[in-house]
Amino acid sequence: MSARLGLRAALLAATALSAAPALAQEASVDERLDRLELLVEGLIARIDAGTGAQAQQAEALAAIRTETGAIRAEQQAMRAEAQATEATTRTLAARQAEMSDKLIDFAIAPGEGFRMGKTRVTYGGYVKLDATSQRTSGGQIAGNSILRDFLFPSSIPVGGSPSGFDTDFSARQTRFLFKTETDVGTDHKLSSLIELDFNVTEGGNERVTNSFTPRIRHALINYDNWTFGQGWSTFQNVGALPDSLDFIGVTPGTVFDRQPLIRYTKGGLQIALEQPETVVTTQTGGMVTPGDDQLPDIIGRYNWSGEWGSFTAAGIVRQLHVSTDDLMGVDDAAWGYGLSLSGKLKVGEKDDLRFMATAGDGLGRYIGLNIVNDAAVRRDGTLDPIFTWSGFAAYRHLWSDRVRSNLGGSYFKADNPVRLTTNQVTDESWNAFVNLIWAPVGPLNVGLELMYAQRTLEDGRSGNLQRVQVSTQYNF
Repeated sequence: MSARLGLRAALLAATALSAAPALAQEASVDERLDRLELLVEGLIARIDAGTGAQAQQAEALAAIRTETGAIRAEQQAMRAEAQATEATTRTLAARQAEMSDKLIDFAIAPGEGFRMGKTRVTYGGYVKLDATSQRTSGGQIAGNSILRDFLFPSSIPVGGSPSGFDTDFSARQTRFLFKTETDVGTDHKLSSLIELDFNVTEGGNERVTNSFTPRIRHALINYDNWTFGQGWSTFQNVGALPDSLDFIGVTPGTVFDRQPLIRYTKGGLQIALEQPETVVTTQTGGMVTPGDDQLPDIIGRYNWSGEWGSFTAAGIVRQLHVSTDDLMGVDDAAWGYGLSLSGKLKVGEKDDLRFMATAGDGLGRYIGLNIVNDAAVRRDGTLDPIFTWSGFAAYRHLWSDRVRSNLGGSYFKADNPVRLTTNQVTDESWNAFVNLIWAPVGPLNVGLELMYAQRTLEDGRSGNLQRVQVSTQYNF
């Protein structure tokens, strides 16, 4: 009798342990647990009846083990599906968060948008309001100036009287894009992209209208492996830019250029011919764009990616050129070159580290919104390319699925030939920022950011900028 009671207790305990995690699952699992309970009750009834039929007991126990194993397998499958769904949700949330990186994902899922004949049209973008309050130690930045909307290192005032804190509200970074994909058969792929915003354009004033003229950002044709039009320079890795409220965030230390180009892409390899534009520092420290360029800028790039993150290496060769109708009546060319290494490395399950390091001769207009120029002019009118090096690093930490922070800094240094440029040009610039961003719902971000930036001239004088920024951005 005691043996039967012990067996009854063991079977009931096993049943309870098997059933406990399953009670929270779907009705089908509950029904199978009910069947399992009936099997156990039948076995116990046979034991109580004193049948002692070991074969029947073994058969019932085998049935229980089979059913329990099936239930556990189904539970594991359901847990795996739930984890996959959660991972997908986190990925989508991360993509929404990274819409504030200046990068738009051009891949559009099937079924979205609307069709016009053989062409599918899709649109997207975001609406953004920035509220900034900033002061500069070396002079006042004029009101209603784009220089007060985001960090522009070469325009940080130096040598003047400190300003007070100037507060501005702006929605100029709002942008809109649409993409088309046309069915041209299974052998080819044809698409286009047009993107507009209202940044760095003329328009209304802060007194009455705040109306700003739309401008073209991207205008691209993609045909198989070829890209034609205007877009981010192949020399720039937009995917490495930090998650900042400022338009760029680490301006002094990053390659940043958007221009007309022809690009070929094969796997991770990209080769491009891009718009040439020589920018020269005159012997009085001024800036001149001769406009007599002859050869396109040539850029090669390779992208690696994996579960660890992504890494990009890009190189550029460019001809700097002036002709007899420019500057000092001399026809001269000089070669510029550069290398940029950048990437985004995953840290743990959610965090990441973003970085870039760039160095080269004659890269001026590609770095930090043209902090210095490509070349200086020698006494005989020939060109002397200016060497620069720069870089940034930014760490992003997710406090939760809805709250994240970013900490970043950047640095720029120029080797100006002072005897040709004067000592009133920028020698170095750096900045640092930290922010806290809250996403109350997936496509909406609300954030607070603190930034400090500094610019130093070749004569040793410097000026700094301190900024507090609050932004609200809705991605659609």
